[in-house]
Amino acid sequence: MAGNVESMYRQLKQLPLFQGVSSDQLSQLIEKLPFHFLKFSDGEQIIAAGEQCTHLRFVVSGSVTLTTRLSHLNVELSQTLDAPSVLAPDFLFGRDTAYPFSATACGPAGILQLVKSDYVKMLQADKVFLFNILNCLSLYSQRLSGRLAAVKDGSVAERLVFFIESMAAPGATHVELHFVQKDLCTLLGAQRATLLRALDRLAASGLLRHSQASIVIDDVRSLLEAVK
Repeated sequence: MAGNVESMYRQLKQLPLFQGVSSDQLSQLIEKLPFHFLKFSDGEQIIAAGEQCTHLRFVVSGSVTLTTRLSHLNVELSQTLDAPSVLAPDFLFGRDTAYPFSATACGPAGILQLVKSDYVKMLQADKVFLFNILNCLSLYSQRLSGRLAAVKDGSVAERLVFFIESMAAPGATHVELHFVQKDLCTLLGAQRATLLRALDRLAASGLLRHSQASIVIDDVRSLLEAVK
């Protein structure tokens, strides 16, 4: 049991929200605040799309699949987050606090969660945690600034990458898009032939695989770095 706890501390310390925090500090926090550790089996739902974000949730073991469906087009994006990860910290505060995705366990997964009001107490108690969440939220808000021009003037590949990066969480490893082709063309503002040529070029570079109704990206970071 002690080994499991120490492993969880190591996982948490790798997260940006716990940078600069020692194992002793984490131990004191977990003893003082009502953290809850939940186990989920493969395919079990962790979060329902539209559910209010009332807790800060961390993936501390296993992997989680997040699935987002566009409301106006038949396009769906699934992404995999491996431990250690934090689930949608940018939806804990602000005007819109409803999760935009559903989350299910991808194999056995462990989630550590803390209710929002207790997380606020943690922020008030130590400025280290406050600076960490501010840096985390800045990362989420600024990560697309360099790609905004792609929305209007970029190539189809650049627009595709902008869409993926806007939907996927930082740290997502595996991403899949499932779609009706005409809806993906509408989303990207592209003709079918132009879209297919762009996908073929990316596939030839080993950056993705695609079929008539899906795109699979096994290495998200490589795609983001290749298409700038």
